[in-house]
Amino acid sequence: MKKSMAFLFGAAVLAGCCNCNCPVDSGTTFARDALAPYVEKGQLPGAISVFYNDGVQETCCIGYADVAAKRAITMDDVYMQCSQTKGFCGVTVAKLVEEGKLKLDDPVSKYLPEFATLWVNGGESNGVRTLIKAKNVLTVRMCLNHTGGFPFEICAKQGNIKGGGWSGGAPLRQTAAIAAASPLLFEPGTKVQYSNTGIDIGAAVVEVVTGMKWEDYLKKEVLDPLGMESTWFWPTDDQLATQVEMYDCVKDAPATWRLQNEMEQRPYNDAHVFASAGAGLWTTANDQLKFYKMLMNLGLGDNGVRILKEETVKSILAVSTRPKGLGGYSLGLAAPEQDDENQWFGHGGAWGTNCMVNWHKRELKLWAVQLCGGPRPWDAAREGAEKDFFKATIDNSAAKAFTGRMK
Repeated sequence: MKKSMAFLFGAAVLAGCCNCNCPVDSGTTFARDALAPYVEKGQLPGAISVFYNDGVQETCCIGYADVAAKRAITMDDVYMQCSQTKGFCGVTVAKLVEEGKLKLDDPVSKYLPEFATLWVNGGESNGVRTLIKAKNVLTVRMCLNHTGGFPFEICAKQGNIKGGGWSGGAPLRQTAAIAAASPLLFEPGTKVQYSNTGIDIGAAVVEVVTGMKWEDYLKKEVLDPLGMESTWFWPTDDQLATQVEMYDCVKDAPATWRLQNEMEQRPYNDAHVFASAGAGLWTTANDQLKFYKMLMNLGLGDNGVRILKEETVKSILAVSTRPKGLGGYSLGLAAPEQDDENQWFGHGGAWGTNCMVNWHKRELKLWAVQLCGGPRPWDAAREGAEKDFFKATIDNSAAKAFTGRMK
């Protein structure tokens, strides 16, 4: 088995990087070796990479969460996971489907009456906009897989102004009401438009079905059972003191620190922040692993707590729920149109975070950074390291990670 050379960037940079789920350490340093040149040049401020293969794991924390303070990046530093929040909404919807409290093809108007009559933007001629009454019924499924016809964000949540952005501007039920009163971009179910709005509407449906705020239902049924104590919409001041700072990528030069992005503005935990299912959850790498390993284990957390049945994950989360030909996407998760043993599902986030899993092979790949813009020359090197890890012959006979599945 190939074993990478040790990276000599400094012991301080390596501190704090451990996974509480206790898989067997692969003994490899594929990611570290691939990323080291970019960290040394300052192009990549800091990053977390995790490769997991059936109980064996390579964990790499390299560089800094805060370059100016020389604070090493760790698995317990909080960061914005942005659109990876969508998968959490998908799990809450899947849970209600599993319990028979909701059907994916239910009309949204069954739960939110304001969606009974919808209008589609028919274009503009001579300064006059034409609206056409929607013929197709908007379903819960369409909201969760980006075929509902909604824009990325409603007008009340646009960036560039204080209070805007995906976690600012409006609570979920208000977001749904504004969306229902606004023209759709196309006939529901016929095209794809990536949309935080649709996911937020799905979360508003969850609120009606459960009688709880969506974020409270998420915490009760998913976050708390999985032990995700560091994941929430309002990070504490103590957490923010050690957050992974945001940087702008610069071509052939060190990355530059960025105070904030207009779509998610400081302060991150005051009254202007509302829970958004489309994007908004803060998390840590250790917490993210708990969620995605649950998906990889077909609904069972590494701590032995079952969140969903195997068949639920297989049928409506790990594979596409869109009409054929519209690309692969399930419920808040990127997923293949047809499932096979080589297919991955999961999600990424705006500042570069990503996690994908393969339940057939019990494989996982996690990437955590907080970067805006490009270029990102390390991506090709990271992909090469990923390939090297998964093709390496690694002895997992001593793996203590969960290897069976309970019904």
